[in-house]
Amino acid sequence: MVYKRESVFGFFKGMSFPLASIAVYNSVVFGVFSNTERFLSQHRCGEPEADPGRSLSDLLLASMVAGMVSVGLGGPVDLVKIRLQMQTQPFREANHGLKSRPVALGEQAAYHGPIDCIATIVRTEGLAGLYRGASAMLLRDTPGYCLYFIPYVFLSEWITPEACAGPSLYAVWLAGGIAGAISWGTATPMDVVKSRLQADGVYVNKYNGVLDCISQSYRQEGLRGPHCERCAWLPHQRRHVPGLRALPEGTPRRPHRDKPMSVRKM
Repeated sequence: MVYKRESVFGFFKGMSFPLASIAVYNSVVFGVFSNTERFLSQHRCGEPEADPGRSLSDLLLASMVAGMVSVGLGGPVDLVKIRLQMQTQPFREANHGLKSRPVALGEQAAYHGPIDCIATIVRTEGLAGLYRGASAMLLRDTPGYCLYFIPYVFLSEWITPEACAGPSLYAVWLAGGIAGAISWGTATPMDVVKSRLQADGVYVNKYNGVLDCISQSYRQEGLRGPHCERCAWLPHQRRHVPGLRALPEGTPRRPHRDKPMSVRKM
């Protein structure tokens, strides 16, 4: 459906802002982790020039600091990306007992690029609007970076022979891949919550914070939903549209092959 209506470029919707900022984001996050871990190790040893080795407590604290810094940098970037990506199809139904936003539902796209998205959010929600979902992102990134950096450090050291001065390219790839799988495997539920909170508010307001989003997601989809549908907030079906109540199982649906998406009844 995405390819049919938006061609190949539809799969890269909302990526210009992340691509423009990813180098700075990664440089700052990895730099904060490395320098914080080095500072803590030297402070623990008491000699600035000494190499006291790695400590689990130092790695844990450095990872937490990196996670908190990542929210300050990555929160607005993620918000703009998600807001632009969710403009896959327009909405026409808003009468679902939810407080509507001052945006014409389904009449036109809410945003016309990342700059317009930022300007609209600041104008309608203030600067704090750029950090919508920041608390959920903090709950995702703080443990997420701990479960990334710590396994990566210990795995790369375990794979590397003692005779080698540093890890080989193979060790870096393997340790990074395993650490990434561990990190995202545990961070996905909170990533779903973050994404739903950030997508919320464009057309309708559905959630009243992190706990309410978790409660509604669990009540409607159970534990399996957040793991299996990381991007379930995208409006590709009615039950995934933020603010629209899901249809009961078994409810017949009429085909809409001859109608454009903008005039279909959801």
